[in-house]
Amino acid sequence: MKHQKTPAATSAEVARRAGVSRTTVSFVLNNARHRGISDTTRERVLAVAREIGYVPNAAARSLAGGTSGTLALVVPKLEHLYVDAFLAQLVASVRECCHLHGFKLLIESTDGEGREPGQFLQLVHGRSIDGVIVAHPRTTEMAHLQRLRDSEIPHVVFGCHLPAQEGLAMMGDDTCQSACIAVNHLLNLGRRRVALVNYASNEYHSAAQREGGWRKALLDHGIEPQDGWCIAADITPESGYRATRELLARQLHPDALFAGNDTIAFGALRALREAALRVPQDVALVGYDDIPMAPFADPPLTSVHSDPAGHGRQAVHSLLLQLQNGRPKPPAAVQAPKLVIRESCGARAPEAGQPRGRAQAGGAWAHSA
Repeated sequence: MKHQKTPAATSAEVARRAGVSRTTVSFVLNNARHRGISDTTRERVLAVAREIGYVPNAAARSLAGGTSGTLALVVPKLEHLYVDAFLAQLVASVRECCHLHGFKLLIESTDGEGREPGQFLQLVHGRSIDGVIVAHPRTTEMAHLQRLRDSEIPHVVFGCHLPAQEGLAMMGDDTCQSACIAVNHLLNLGRRRVALVNYASNEYHSAAQREGGWRKALLDHGIEPQDGWCIAADITPESGYRATRELLARQLHPDALFAGNDTIAFGALRALREAALRVPQDVALVGYDDIPMAPFADPPLTSVHSDPAGHGRQAVHSLLLQLQNGRPKPPAAVQAPKLVIRESCGARAPEAGQPRGRAQAGGAWAHSA
C-alpha cells in the first residue's frame, strides 16, 4: 500500500489559520513594510508559518519582486566553523534570523582551493542574492569591498572598524579600543611585559586592529612594544598552543599574555602549564570574545565580551532595512567594549555568592550577567 504524501504547506493555509488575507501573508513573509500591518498580526503570521512549515517559494518571489529570496554570508575559511566558537555562533544566528524572515542563507568563503580573492562578487554581479554579510575581511580585500559598495547591493561588513569615508555599512566591535582596554587592565594590575598571541596574522583587519590596541596601551604606559612580544596564531587552539610555546622559547619572560581570541587562549593555557608557569601568578591571561567555554577554563578566563548572536541578528536586520528603503548607507554600528573579569588575570576573585565575572565598560564597573 502506497503512503499518501503530506500536502505541502501553502500561503492559503497560513492565511486561514492566522485569520488574514493571502495578501497580508505575502507582505509579512516577504518582509514588506509600511503596509499598515500591526506587529501583532505580523508575529501571528510568522508563528503560523513556522508551525506548519511554510516557506515562500523563492523562484516565485523572484519573478514577482525581482529578488532572489537569498542572503549570503561570506566567511574567510569554512573550516573555521569547526574551531571558532564566535564564528559558529554568528552563522547560527544569521541563519535563524534569515529563516524567520523567509530568506534562504548561502554561506561562501573567501579562501579555499580554486577560489580567488573577491570571488563572492560574482554572486553580487549575477544578482543571485539580495544582500551580503562579509565577515572578517582581509586588508587585501579593500578593493573588492569598494566594488561591493559601488554595486549598490545591500551589504554589511562585519568584524572590523574601517574609516567612515569608505562608505561601507559596518558593524561589530571596535577591536582596537577593546584590545586597548584588555591590555590596560593587565598593566593596571602591575604587569609590564605584556605579550600578544593574536588570533591570526595582520592580513585580517580585526587582527591588525587588535595588535594596534595592544601597542597603544603599552605606549600609553610608557612601555615600548618589542616585536618579539607579538606572535600570530591561526584561529585554532592548537595554533595558540604552538605560538605560545614559540613565544616562551624567545626567553623574553612575559608576565602577562593577551590572546587574540578565547580559542587561542585555551591553547595558550596548555603551553603555559607545560612550561610550569602558573596562571595568573606567573603569567596573567586575558582573552577575547567571552565564548561560552570561557568561565569553565582552568582558571576561569578573563575576556573581552562579544555578542555574536546579537551581531548576527543586527546584521540581517540591517540588510532588511536596506532592502526596504532602497539601500541607504546606514551609519557604522560599533559595540562598546566590555571586559569580563575572572581569575585568569589575577584580579581579586568575586566574593562568595557574587557573580563569577565583573564587566568593565568604558572604565565603569558593572556586574555582568
